[in-house]
Amino acid sequence: MKTPAVDTSASKDTETNQTKNGFLLLVSKMTFDENLPIRFMYKTVPEHLNDTGWRLYTGYESEEYVENELANMLPVPLQKVCEMDPTLADLLTYNAGTVWERTPESKSWERVYDFKIPSANVTVDITNDLDQFNIKDATKK
Repeated sequence: MKTPAVDTSASKDTETNQTKNGFLLLVSKMTFDENLPIRFMYKTVPEHLNDTGWRLYTGYESEEYVENELANMLPVPLQKVCEMDPTLADLLTYNAGTVWERTPESKSWERVYDFKIPSANVTVDITNDLDQFNIKDATKK
């Protein structure tokens, strides 16, 4: 995460001052189907107004499981998740780019700095060919 001033390290205040519009998180179905605790989470840029950007996992999901977000992730209100696990409340105030994990032996959360948060792959074609835009030239009639 970039801080407001490049030479200033991030502080709790600069990492939690993001506007909080959304109220939904995406939570792995394993949390509910198999009654497993949340052990890994990250915040990406929210995809819509109701989205906080948080993605929460048990840590037992396979790569294929994670890739099928529509089938395996549930939108859950932030308040419900905090009721399920009160240790999440303070962490869920952090900005996009934040990653947290806890091991099965630990009750405390550790900040992760070496995880690359997945992002949508958007393909953009750039061209100067006007024919590709189907623009009708008004001068040619």
